Amino acid sequence: MKPTSLFELQAIAAVASAGSFRKAAAALRLSPSALSHRVATLERRLGVRLFNRTTRGVSLSEAGVLLLNRIRPALNEIDEAMEGINLFRLTPSGHLRINTSEAAARMILQPMVLAFLQRYPDMSVEIVTEGRLVDIVEEGFDAGIRLAESVPQDMIAVPCSPPLRFLVVGSPAYFNRYGRPHEPRDLLTHRCIRSLLPSGAPLHWEFQRHGEKRTISVSGQLTLDNQPLMIEAALDGAGLAWVSEAALRPHLESGALLPTLEDWSPRFAGLRLYYPGHRLVPTGLRRFIELIQEKMAAP
Repeated sequence: MKPTSLFELQAIAAVASAGSFRKAAAALRLSPSALSHRVATLERRLGVRLFNRTTRGVSLSEAGVLLLNRIRPALNEIDEAMEGINLFRLTPSGHLRINTSEAAARMILQPMVLAFLQRYPDMSVEIVTEGRLVDIVEEGFDAGIRLAESVPQDMIAVPCSPPLRFLVVGSPAYFNRYGRPHEPRDLLTHRCIRSLLPSGAPLHWEFQRHGEKRTISVSGQLTLDNQPLMIEAALDGAGLAWVSEAALRPHLESGALLPTLEDWSPRFAGLRLYYPGHRLVPTGLRRFIELIQEKMAAP
């Protein structure tokens, strides 16, 4: 019988952990069909079914549980041994997968990611952007980057941006026509560009001044789920938008968009890179964290 390869054993562990061939394939950088074929070939060679497959997902069979329980400690030892060897390299090599939002990716791409790739040319980075918050371990990511308030409590978090704030902005033409709001509740009489949460629920605009908090459910003809589109609509005078100040900077500097309610717009904790603390931190991720800390400490 053909000997079982290390990759086949890693594939079993990945599918079992993810509960899905699609998610495991992403972590292993394979197509789902290729991974499914590999596992099916191994099952035929062994003469046993390792996974129970249903329309809802996959789960280990009794034989699969027995096999995985025996091989998982060895796989962990191999991973740690390879990472240990990586420490002796002058520069790390490997692949780093990061899950984040589109807005966060725009903020960290040039100062963090591109600087990291320039410093460590043997590394590669894959950034997947999506609005919803995912389980980075289950989905096969090395780390995530989100607002501090969104980071799961069981994760180790590293600051990777200065404090942020959201601003209400409009075009000069809009303010000339409709005037400016003087306090948050005035927004109820304005045309606002509404935004959606990943769940599909409308995002409420939040304000705070001198310890007083206000949450406003705005109304308007236009609803978008993409911050650059919201900015574009505000530039065209479609209404007021509530978006990240970092994304607005060039438009504020040019005067194409004007802020309002600034005294109701405090800064809050910014972005955090986060990762699980219960497993070995890959050398590439460790170096990326060091670069982030270096950038954050710089004037």
